[in-house]
Amino acid sequence: MDISIRHESWPIRGAFRISRGSKTTAEVIVAEISDGAATGRGEAVPYARYGETVEESLMLAREAAGALRAGATARDLPDSLPAGAARSVLDCALWDLAAKRDGLDIGAAFAARLAVEPPPRGSLETAFTISLDTPEAMARAAAEAAEQPLLKVKLGDPGLDVARMEAIRASRPDARLIADANEGWSLDFLKGSAAALAALDVALIEQPLPAGEDEGLAGWDSPIVICADESLHVAADLDRLAGRYGAINVKLDKTGGVSAALELIRAARARNLQVMLGCMVGTSLAMAPACRLAEACGAEFVDLDGPLLLAREREPGLIYHGGVIAPCPSELWG
Repeated sequence: MDISIRHESWPIRGAFRISRGSKTTAEVIVAEISDGAATGRGEAVPYARYGETVEESLMLAREAAGALRAGATARDLPDSLPAGAARSVLDCALWDLAAKRDGLDIGAAFAARLAVEPPPRGSLETAFTISLDTPEAMARAAAEAAEQPLLKVKLGDPGLDVARMEAIRASRPDARLIADANEGWSLDFLKGSAAALAALDVALIEQPLPAGEDEGLAGWDSPIVICADESLHVAADLDRLAGRYGAINVKLDKTGGVSAALELIRAARARNLQVMLGCMVGTSLAMAPACRLAEACGAEFVDLDGPLLLAREREPGLIYHGGVIAPCPSELWG
């Protein structure tokens, strides 16, 4: 088995700004695993918020590649790698290899793991991200994204966040809105602003409080569904978060790939939680497995707009028509 793992840098169109800072490039790692007859690929984003670096993730993935060459499988990866980008890039590549080598029906395989009926192939409506800026600039960005029916609005400055949402709603009365604070709010601000945000018809509030400081959500009857992102990585986290959130954001780079994401989604559905399939900023190769997962689980929210934020894209890539992603081509993944 031949395994190559490399770092790639993709320029972002403009800048991507959230409450923790901004960046102008997407730094990703890519794995290619070949058995001589077929090649599987995966992409992941090492995320500084979780203590990851490109260099360390490359090292970890390359170390684990030795076990794969010796016959290990995706089921063995959790024994050698923590949840994160290094495991995700290998796990996704192994699923792609199985699909291309064995003719594996990815949709049916995912459905079997989730104990649901195999999903029909179809288009997905994705959110489009509005980066953190002044209310006026964000309203302009929302208006310029007139073809996008679902906007995910980056927030995190309580002094201006309600004004930001009011400006965006005024510029886009037709849009569905997600408010993503990226851990930037206090409990008092959340509870004090929830009614105003509900009046603006906000569909979801994502990770309003710092991870580990969300005890105050327990038992609170929020007028808007609250979604866990930074607070949640893997299925084992769900017991700790019980009663605090009504939805979860599943990102392959957090869970450690498709295999762990399937476990997390099945456990979340057993707890009657809504599911979002989300992403870091990356190319279509990173989005593709998440698209297939979103199909399989019937995700209530899809946030897989990473390629739309880039100045250039991988070929072949996903096809976006406004806010709709066409079915993932097998040449890309799966």
